[in-house]
Amino acid sequence: MSEPEGRGAAWTEERSDERRRRLETPRRRAGNTVIRVILPAHLRALARVDGEVQLDVAGQVTQCAVLDALEARYPMLRGTIRDHLSGKRRAFVRFFACQQDLSHEPPEAPLPEAVASGAEPYLIVGAMAGG
Repeated sequence: MSEPEGRGAAWTEERSDERRRRLETPRRRAGNTVIRVILPAHLRALARVDGEVQLDVAGQVTQCAVLDALEARYPMLRGTIRDHLSGKRRAFVRFFACQQDLSHEPPEAPLPEAVASGAEPYLIVGAMAGG
C-alpha cells in the first residue's frame, strides 16, 4: 500500500500509533466488552468459523462468562469444552491467556486485563495425551 502523495513517513507513523491505541483500548459494543477467542481446529470446524472468534461479554470478564458467551453464540459447542451437568472443564481441554495456563483457575476468577481489553486472545487448546 503506497502512502498518499505529500504525506510521507510521518503519516505512516501516525496511522501505526492510531492502530496501536485501538488495540490497547477496551473494545465495547452496546456496553459489553469484546473478547477475542481462539479455538482449536476441530471446534472451529464444528462451529463453522475461520480464525478467531469475537464475543460480547457483559459484566466481569471471567472464564465462565467467556464460555457462557461462546456457547450461547455457538450452541453446537455446548458440552465440548465443559461438561453439560457440572460445568467443569473437560479433561483434555486447556485454557491459556497471556502465556499463562489458566486451566486450573476458578471459573469465576477475572481474566487478565490484556484479555479483558481485547489486546490479547483467550485460547482454548485441545490437550494431548498418550505414550
